[in-house]
Amino acid sequence: MADILELSETLANQIAAGEVIERPASVVKELVENAIDAKAHTIDVLVEAAGVQLIEVIDDGLGIPADQVKAAFLRHATSKIYDKGDLFKIMTLGFRGEALPSIASVADVTLETAVPDANQGAYVQIKGNEWLTKRSGSARQGTDVTVRDLFYNTPARLKYLKSQSTEMAKIVDIINRLAFSYPQIAFHLQHNGKKVLSTPGNGNLQQVISSVYGVNNAREMLAVEAHDADFKVQGWIAKPQVTRSNRSYMTLLINGRYVKNYALTNALLKGYGTRLMVGRFPISVLQIEMDPRLVDVNVHPQKFEVRISKEGQLAALLEQMVQAAFQTVNLIPDGYENLTETIANTANTNDESKDVGPSASINFVDQLNAASQKQVTSQFTMHESIEQAQTPLTAISEEKPPVEDMQVAPITIETKADLKRTTVQDFAHKYEGNEVTPFGPQNSTRLPGLQTALTWNGTADTSEQPTVNSGFPNLEYIGQFHGTFLFAQGLDGLYLIDQHAAQERIKYEAFHEQLAQTGLEQQKLLVPLVFEFSTAEMLQLEGEKAQLEELGLHLEPFGKNTLMLREHPGWMIAEQEEATVREMLDWVLRDGHLTLADFRERTAIMMACKRSIKANWKLNATEAQGLLDQLQQTKNPYNCPHGRPVVVHLTDRDLAKMFKRIQDSHEPWQEYDQHPF
Repeated sequence: MADILELSETLANQIAAGEVIERPASVVKELVENAIDAKAHTIDVLVEAAGVQLIEVIDDGLGIPADQVKAAFLRHATSKIYDKGDLFKIMTLGFRGEALPSIASVADVTLETAVPDANQGAYVQIKGNEWLTKRSGSARQGTDVTVRDLFYNTPARLKYLKSQSTEMAKIVDIINRLAFSYPQIAFHLQHNGKKVLSTPGNGNLQQVISSVYGVNNAREMLAVEAHDADFKVQGWIAKPQVTRSNRSYMTLLINGRYVKNYALTNALLKGYGTRLMVGRFPISVLQIEMDPRLVDVNVHPQKFEVRISKEGQLAALLEQMVQAAFQTVNLIPDGYENLTETIANTANTNDESKDVGPSASINFVDQLNAASQKQVTSQFTMHESIEQAQTPLTAISEEKPPVEDMQVAPITIETKADLKRTTVQDFAHKYEGNEVTPFGPQNSTRLPGLQTALTWNGTADTSEQPTVNSGFPNLEYIGQFHGTFLFAQGLDGLYLIDQHAAQERIKYEAFHEQLAQTGLEQQKLLVPLVFEFSTAEMLQLEGEKAQLEELGLHLEPFGKNTLMLREHPGWMIAEQEEATVREMLDWVLRDGHLTLADFRERTAIMMACKRSIKANWKLNATEAQGLLDQLQQTKNPYNCPHGRPVVVHLTDRDLAKMFKRIQDSHEPWQEYDQHPF
């Protein structure tokens, strides 16, 4: 056995740097977090060559006393904690005392710092853990840390760095998250002398979001807030149509610290429910406050992973908060905007699948100034959804005005139909002489069973007045297109409805409600169904027997690795019982343990899809209007159970733009030549 030797301080710091300093973004994170802990109001980050050549972080914080500068570069030296009790109630971003010595062991580091009201500061230079210079410095309050030639003495680490664009994206992502955590701090990021990001530092989180994700995306986000005895949550979530292809745009901040937690992000997604398309994820920024004793941040040196006490309680709070946020919000997408965005995205050569996180945008003030040049032509009102319009109303135009007037008070979008009170007669008068009548369905061949396909079993309770979704407009059927899409008019424009998606939503909610009831009706089978499985599958299904029986699947052993079903729930479609049961059993085998709620959700989605009208299915005017009326009574008339949009809206103004009755860069034709049309 070789002799046991104590490692040198330099080698020990380089080993520690392997955990703390993975790439240039890690250096930026540690230095900026130190500046935040020093109570800085402004933080400037200057980067060259994606941080490999230079990283400079300048702050106006409290600084470091001159006689303590050397101690700051000692391993496990910190001003954040003093005893083991402090370790369980950490309120600062840093506390391990590893960052500065780790950085100094793999780079050339200079530090200049001064405390408030000091006559002079301190200046030091350390390279490869060797002290080169120590002298007095400028008396400017705050700290200026410069890191040059990162990993110069560990070339293996340099070899594994990615391209400059990738490494810079990591740095931008770190600054974005910290800006979300501390909107009261002004962050400025430059790369190779060019401004990449700038936040105002005025405490307005929505303006920070606009500087990171753009003004248009910030405008399409809703303020949310919830709290209980242990947790307080507030922030912004995007409407379901504003999504991305990965989870990296979902930001969770716990006591000012950006963390990654699958259970909490999953709870956020559950709150959206079927409003999201499969494989799509929303933009969100949520600030969570809790007693520091309920969270353990001392899990990993980089401190992204944390352990949370009462995690299930917090997850439930997030889910309920998101569900409540969409109760009174009009989620019908604008058809004209969707069309123009699709064309723009097609022309864009950037592949979204290559996204590595929130991307940097130009200074949001420049965006706002550019947006303010647009003509404001009409307005609609926004109000706070959860607290039911207790905050002052804010006017926003359909032309998307700038967000410079955004306030901290939460806002959500109210339905346009509620805001412009126009009668149907007024609408008809606008298009007098251009009446559109239903076409096609009356003369088409009727398909058998259509009436039962359009209604729910005939078992609906008609003793009570149906509940109408307050955020959904009253729609008047106009006609059908190719047996697939319905045209309807509302008080504020034209609506296009996917008839399959609409009935899928109606039946999904009906099935979901029926499956939630106890004592499900059973239907005897003349010939029992027999299913064969492997030994491993049999053991897995045995563990889920109770859950299957709650759903009405009473499987009996029938020989080796074989189960038999003598009866099935009455809601299953005739002649599709075997396929339906097999699909439900496959869920268990594929996904492991599923709760009864999961079963009901998936079963309701499956049955709704199977029993809804398909494309090329002709409807007459009565059937089509009935479908629209039933859709208005659902809890979420905006999306099918798979997250696809049910309704698309074209406003009067959108239609006028399409036919050049109004042009973006010119005055209306009516004003141009006084033509009465």
